[in-house]
Amino acid sequence: MVILGLILLIIGLIASIPVLTTIGAILLVVGIVLNLVPIGGTRRRVF
Repeated sequence: MVILGLILLIIGLIASIPVLTTIGAILLVVGIVLNLVPIGGTRRRVF
């Protein structure tokens, strides 16, 4: 998702299409947040 957002952001900036730039930025931010936040109890507990 991060890579797709980055590609869309770059294409939107080069082609000056604001819709692609906005979607790319949103996908980039969501992808980074999902990579940083553990979802579904993926935190490993060491006893």
